[in-house]
Amino acid sequence: MPRRRTVLAGSAAALGLTALPDQPPATATTPASAVRPPNVVLVLADDLGYGELGAYGQKLIATPRLDRLAAEGLRFTDAYSTAAVCAPSRCSLLTGLHTGHATVRANPSGAQGALTAEDTTFAQVLKARGYRTAVIGKWGFGPEAPGQASHPTDRGFEEFYGYLTHGHAHQYYPEYLWHNGTRETIPANAGGKQGAYAPELFARRALDFIDAHRAEPFLLLLTPNTPHAPSDKVPGSEAYAGRGWSAANQGHAAQVTFLDTLVGRVVDRLRAHGLERDTVLLVTSDNGPHEEGGADPELCDSNGPLRGYKRNLYEGGIRVPLLAWGPGRVAAGTTARPTPLTDLLPTLAELGGAPAPADTDGLSAAPLLAGGADAARHGHLYWFRDEKGVTSRADKEDQGRATWLAEAVRRDNFKAVRFAPVRDHNLPDEQWQVELYDLATDPGERSDVAGRHPSTAAALVALMRSSWQDQYPRAPFGTRLTAPALAVPGRPATVTATLANGSTRPWTGARLTLAAPAGWTVTATGPTTADRLAPGGRLTASWQVTPPAGAAPGTRWPLTATGTATAPGGPLTYTDRATVTTPPPAPTRDSYLSDLLWISAANGWGPVEKDASNGKNAAGDGTPIAFGSTVYAKGLGVHAPSDIAYHLGGKGGRFTALVGIDDFSARQSATGATRALVYGDDRPLHTSPVLTAAGGPATVDLDVRGVRVLRLVVLDANGNSGFDHTSWALARVTVV
Repeated sequence: MPRRRTVLAGSAAALGLTALPDQPPATATTPASAVRPPNVVLVLADDLGYGELGAYGQKLIATPRLDRLAAEGLRFTDAYSTAAVCAPSRCSLLTGLHTGHATVRANPSGAQGALTAEDTTFAQVLKARGYRTAVIGKWGFGPEAPGQASHPTDRGFEEFYGYLTHGHAHQYYPEYLWHNGTRETIPANAGGKQGAYAPELFARRALDFIDAHRAEPFLLLLTPNTPHAPSDKVPGSEAYAGRGWSAANQGHAAQVTFLDTLVGRVVDRLRAHGLERDTVLLVTSDNGPHEEGGADPELCDSNGPLRGYKRNLYEGGIRVPLLAWGPGRVAAGTTARPTPLTDLLPTLAELGGAPAPADTDGLSAAPLLAGGADAARHGHLYWFRDEKGVTSRADKEDQGRATWLAEAVRRDNFKAVRFAPVRDHNLPDEQWQVELYDLATDPGERSDVAGRHPSTAAALVALMRSSWQDQYPRAPFGTRLTAPALAVPGRPATVTATLANGSTRPWTGARLTLAAPAGWTVTATGPTTADRLAPGGRLTASWQVTPPAGAAPGTRWPLTATGTATAPGGPLTYTDRATVTTPPPAPTRDSYLSDLLWISAANGWGPVEKDASNGKNAAGDGTPIAFGSTVYAKGLGVHAPSDIAYHLGGKGGRFTALVGIDDFSARQSATGATRALVYGDDRPLHTSPVLTAAGGPATVDLDVRGVRVLRLVVLDANGNSGFDHTSWALARVTVV
């Protein structure tokens, strides 16, 4: 098998890598790192504790492959997840933003946390430089549907296989998994059977990805859900039989060993293809060890010398293993540099010769990996917790405050943790309960020294306050495409794309192009190139796009904008996709909206979700809705935030409805609060008062004459979308 740097010579041009800077010819004395950017394999474990690997002191669970990587590579002693639970931690890892800035800051308590089109992931960063990209395993963000901004294939990953949502990943023997935009059933697990262990399926897909792209630079994010609970029916549990442990503890140990074996299989496959010197492998965890499903973290000392578990902001909940391995690329040793996983995005960007967004919270550790001087250090590290789940040990460590809002900051060796007695981040500082620890002398955080160092505690509290922003607007980065919801056959529509340099260094030779379906007419209405984009600069281009007169109605059509430029690290290609719909026929008679085909629907159910994953109702049946025990037919159910669009084609006269939090939702919780909005052709027509179960529904009665597209929008009104189920009853349009 030829070594990879030889194979790559014939494929680099096709990948846009020929302009990588200052690449000398390979010689016997040229280090691999000077020839080409490395492949990246990032293995993210689920709830793996700091002390659960032999390299970090584990005595009872076998992890020989990871321990060998630790001996041959770089072991971080002070690496940190960015949250004490998985969803916010994974969001921060992907985007480089800590939990005071990130889009997802808590585990879901209702609607799934979701990334947005403003979130740039490290996959998008490396894909722009020609990397082939995949995420295999647990994604953990919703909604559970393709073609939306939070889907991995919309966030830079060309290949996805695994669980989309947080809750689905709790099933080790699922009846289906997602492959890109398709749900693939698993016959071996149909009807509750347990014939196919999902982490084993992930292992095979990961190895297949390496095989398929061995001659191309690639990024593989491998995210098995081990060793998350439950710990039953785990392959390899028999290795821990006879120790007198419970079945859950045997299973948990086997899950950790399965992870170890999985990483070993990846290393073996890299070696089989001669890729080990062309790859940087990273292994870490999303938070500290769990105590769920009967697993006892004390049995195997899962948090090592640290205090706390998953859900705690003490060190045991957030300090995690981090190993870096890559012969010839990663220097062997140990580092005590405090390293949050927000550093992964800028580190991978530097390794791949790619620009990164300037407004992230991470700092590159690439020089440290290469054996250079200690990488740039953070002035402080920040964590936020908003967690409603409770487990006994975590609650005990928090002294009964496990469901309180909490924050933590580490600066040098001092770390402060504080708790809010009410769920209000704006609570005055003096009402929070503050603790201070000196990690240099007390890594187990057993001695609160806030009373001896009041000025230090006050300074760290000030850092907490400054690290949090209710909203964190992002500077544009890469290509963004804006298209109208509708494209009427034979009628031109305006489409706009922007290529934004959100990095710190200039780009040259910027260009935007637009691809439309065959038979469509695309005409630029202004410049599509720019010689130079300074940091913060943008190139914006517009086109008139016209579908052919015979384009099928009620059909979604793809548009793709491609932005190219050259950065100091080499050529860049950023793409963004949008879909436009040729509208369904306009109504010809008075109709309930549930009798009409919709243009688009986000976070709706019942007839709105025809043929989607959550509902199978055909349009025309409606959903009965009850307000105050009065039942109304023909309803539409939604969850904030939601957005449903209908084509009226200028034929409507009036739109009427009742909108509010219905009786079913009110029985789940009284905390829901929403606001309903109605738009006509993106012009606001109506904004409701705040809707609550106690306040009852609001009446909507609007003149919609001339409106082509009617949009019904529901937004969260109290900063808590967990119980914001809202319904439109008797939603009806009359025809002129």
